[in-house]
Amino acid sequence: MTSISRLRADHAEAVLAFERENRAYFAASVPDRGDDYFAEFAVRHRALLDEQEAGLHHFHLVEDDDGRVLGRINLVGVRDGSAELGYRMAEKAAGRGLATWAVQRIRVLAVRDYGLTALRAETTLDNTGSRAVLARTGFEPVEDVMFGDRPGRRYVLDLSGGVPPAL
Repeated sequence: MTSISRLRADHAEAVLAFERENRAYFAASVPDRGDDYFAEFAVRHRALLDEQEAGLHHFHLVEDDDGRVLGRINLVGVRDGSAELGYRMAEKAAGRGLATWAVQRIRVLAVRDYGLTALRAETTLDNTGSRAVLARTGFEPVEDVMFGDRPGRRYVLDLSGGVPPAL
């Protein structure tokens, strides 16, 4: 059974392995995290947990029955009842509906557990999979943006009506 859990200190090793294993795959659709991310991972992980504890962000892992990380799904920049949604799924888990499933679940957590009333998201235009996930989960496109030299799109999702219905 696949599950979503809040990021904890004991996830560090599994998250690092996930990021290393999928680095090239992720870099094909989003800017690479860079070598410093991996070299300073332990410090970065601790800082993220501190920011989460302060209520600035909500970080989550998508895990399989054996606790292997299949993806990450986060709500960052929490302010004024909203946050930005970000997610990345492992290459081995791509194309199976996992990202859609995870976004549907995080929408419920956003309302029920974190009291959010809106989510924002951005993706590059060439990331057709991510654009499809956002469309399937109710996000509406609002404007075109740039990711460095790559064209993208910004999306919003109104959660002010409460816990959204299952899709």
